[in-house]
Amino acid sequence: MFYWLLKFVLLGPLLRMVFRPRVEGLENIPEEGPAILASNHLSYADWLFMPLTLQRRVTFVAKAEYFTTPGIKGWFQKQFFSGAGQVPIDRSGASAAEGALSAAKRILGKGGLFGIYPEGTRSHDGKLYRGKTGVARLALECGVPVIPVAVVGTDTIAPPGKKFGTLTRPLVRFGTPLDFSRYEGLEEDRYILRSVTDEIMYEIMSLSDQEYVDVYAARAKELAKEQAREQAKDQAKEPEPGAPERQAS
Repeated sequence: MFYWLLKFVLLGPLLRMVFRPRVEGLENIPEEGPAILASNHLSYADWLFMPLTLQRRVTFVAKAEYFTTPGIKGWFQKQFFSGAGQVPIDRSGASAAEGALSAAKRILGKGGLFGIYPEGTRSHDGKLYRGKTGVARLALECGVPVIPVAVVGTDTIAPPGKKFGTLTRPLVRFGTPLDFSRYEGLEEDRYILRSVTDEIMYEIMSLSDQEYVDVYAARAKELAKEQAREQAKDQAKEPEPGAPERQAS
């Protein structure tokens, strides 16, 4: 109940009035039945604007810490994320990834829409990075279609590393549903999982017009930090303008 109150009465109308989000491809969203919404991930605001454009509920997974923080603040935080369509990752399994898949299967098993970011983390530079195969495994094990999604402009509204940026109209594009039933029973084949994931990422790239980089986003962030540290070291070694250079004796 709180989800619909938040979406249509409290937060949703404010976001629509201020940002006036645009949407394309709504005809690709089924009126009922399970489906995976696989989206690019430019900003923490993505999970607000994509569901805002749909009449159906979209559920994502979120860190368990959002639901287990003690005190009054923790209670309000739990109510907000629960009401916004988030479910905590079950970390009792082998890994957080397995917990996310378990939660997704429950949602899809009830005929719901499950939102997922195949890159695994937000893009730090606006590029589209290699997708993790969890989305493919989920599609094959549950036998549900994957709808590629591109959210454009949210990195302007909330750039990486900042809470607020520049006011703009975000665009949400829903692509044609992808059917992978031809791979039924092959969810343990890592080559099939990679092929399916790459097909999904290609469709997201076509919808978003992002530059694609065949590296995992988390690794790309690490490399960018390493490069920044090396540049800072090099700059620290350079003499200040006008400073006399030391000569070897």
